[in-house]
Amino acid sequence: MGILDSKIPSGPLADKWTKHKNDIDLVNPANKRNIDVIVVGTGLAGGSAAATLAELGYNVKTFCYQDSPRRAHSIAAQGGINAAKNYQGDGDSNYRLFYDTVKGGDYRSREANVYRLAEVSGNIIDQCVAQGVPFAREYGGLLDNRSFGGVLVSRTFYAKGQTGQQLLLGAYSAMNRQINRGKIQAYNRHEMMDLVKVNGKARGIIARNLVTGEIERHSAHAVVLASGGYGNVFFLSTNAMGSNVMAAWRAHRRGAFFANPCFTQIHPTCIPVSGEHQSKLTLMSESLRNDGRIWVPKHKKDAEAIRNGQLKPTQLKEEDRDYYLERRYPAFGNLVPRDVASRAAKERCDAGFGVNKTGEAVYLDFASAIMRYGKEKALTSGLKDADDNTLRQLGEEVIEAKYGNLFQMYEKIVDENPYKTPMKIYPAVHYTMGGLWVDYNLQTTIEGCYAAGEANFSDHGANRLGASALMQGLADGYFVLPYTIGDYLSKDIRTGKIPTDTAEFDAAEKEVRDRIAKLKAGKGTHSVDYYHKKLGKIMWDKCGMSRNAKELQEAIDEISALRADFWENVRVPGSPETKNQELEKAGRVADFLELGELFAKDALSRNESCGGHFREEYQTPEGEALRDDENFKFVSAWEYKGEPKDAVLHKEDLVYENIELKTRSYK
Repeated sequence: MGILDSKIPSGPLADKWTKHKNDIDLVNPANKRNIDVIVVGTGLAGGSAAATLAELGYNVKTFCYQDSPRRAHSIAAQGGINAAKNYQGDGDSNYRLFYDTVKGGDYRSREANVYRLAEVSGNIIDQCVAQGVPFAREYGGLLDNRSFGGVLVSRTFYAKGQTGQQLLLGAYSAMNRQINRGKIQAYNRHEMMDLVKVNGKARGIIARNLVTGEIERHSAHAVVLASGGYGNVFFLSTNAMGSNVMAAWRAHRRGAFFANPCFTQIHPTCIPVSGEHQSKLTLMSESLRNDGRIWVPKHKKDAEAIRNGQLKPTQLKEEDRDYYLERRYPAFGNLVPRDVASRAAKERCDAGFGVNKTGEAVYLDFASAIMRYGKEKALTSGLKDADDNTLRQLGEEVIEAKYGNLFQMYEKIVDENPYKTPMKIYPAVHYTMGGLWVDYNLQTTIEGCYAAGEANFSDHGANRLGASALMQGLADGYFVLPYTIGDYLSKDIRTGKIPTDTAEFDAAEKEVRDRIAKLKAGKGTHSVDYYHKKLGKIMWDKCGMSRNAKELQEAIDEISALRADFWENVRVPGSPETKNQELEKAGRVADFLELGELFAKDALSRNESCGGHFREEYQTPEGEALRDDENFKFVSAWEYKGEPKDAVLHKEDLVYENIELKTRSYK
């Protein structure tokens, strides 16, 4: 076992970040002009980091595979962003946000990082308001909040159902300012193919121009990876279809440890799978659980009648409905954490109470909320004797103001009006809590290589609470990395430009070209998607919402065999010297085929259930996750050794000095 130095500062929890900022070295403004930083990925974490580093005076190069940073997957985030500003006076505080996040992660996250996250959360909101992000406001003019799962306060700031889009536009506008100043060179439609190390330090990347096919060398004094998560290892997920693990995995192959790969979040409110030829899934924001009630028929005969089209959900009487989250978790009801809600939906559907043709869907019903809001609006409008139709119309107007774009999206996809009939939802792969291992400074185990946002193993432990991904991405980019990277770069003020005509760049580029040639050398029996879908089915069936030792070992063996077949028989048409999207996909799926095996190996090695990692052998009599704090209170960090089966496990023990570990209960 190796030793992982997390570099957590000493002293009281609430003072660690301030003390650390006071102790670390800085780079003066004149010297920043001579230092280059590469940022791979321009979503919320990468975009905010690039803009802030450039504002500080560093020379920044940004890389994204999209045609514009505006298309980063961060744009898809709907529900909101957490912060402990506590306008309502409902008991929130930095400590409460910290506690809820650690508890929500099932005590598998690092205390110091999570407290820092809570501490800077308020600054994020102020920064984004200053950029013009149009957060919703309540009647008095203060920013409005709504509730998300796993907490008992309202701390989620939002912009209708478009929060990610609005936040990303704020970061993008900050980036654009620096692009126009010449402080950011933007390389859009470029994909990072490899990390280049010189004397053990990250000094650049090899990138492929996705329009021309040209292989390019780019050097810098430090490299920041902010390339998102790896949910598409499951093929069907809520991620954008281009989302991939390539940047993080290529850094892993160069020596960056990969942490907690099995910690993957299944989101409970997604539009169910409709058929075999579907290529992605659509998320319905968790914010809908503020007002939507989740239920299935109480009797199997009614569920069967609904599946057969003989009964409509609106025809089912209230006493014949099972609001199972409200029944099982009365304290939190429909706002339990995502892993709890997802497993509960699976349990009901597995028991035969599913409501769509496949039997894999439950209802999210807004009828009660519509009438409740209708009555409230009628009274405030002076309509004391309004009939039900009027109340329903008024209530629908309120719901439309809060969630209109989400309802519109659902109706376009499903062709059902969610104002009139309940939505159908089912869990799907959403966010990955695993990623590159980083220390308190967000530096990986490679000197000079940093990871931010979803690309690192994050502050979320084993279960990301709703509205905390945007918080972490922007905290890393705006308020953490710009401080901590300076401590490292302060040693480079006399280094000068990093040349690209060196043996290290030569070797890295040769490896990239050889890998492309190997992909092209396949016998051409099957398409890339053929392998991706096969991998996704193995992952969902055996590494999905619930796992067991037998099936995890089967998954390891099956993925290893599939990977061997992929390299032997994949078909990649076209030329590498031009635009070639099949070649892009092939490179990404090749990495997924390695990651998938490590994912299953990590899940097999963790003999406990915690958050999104649910081992069937380790559960309470009530079917809840059963942690083993004595033996598994650590971060699993895997070292690359050529094949996933040979990866070496290193452990970072988690120390809880400020929180008492308890059974995670939401009843």
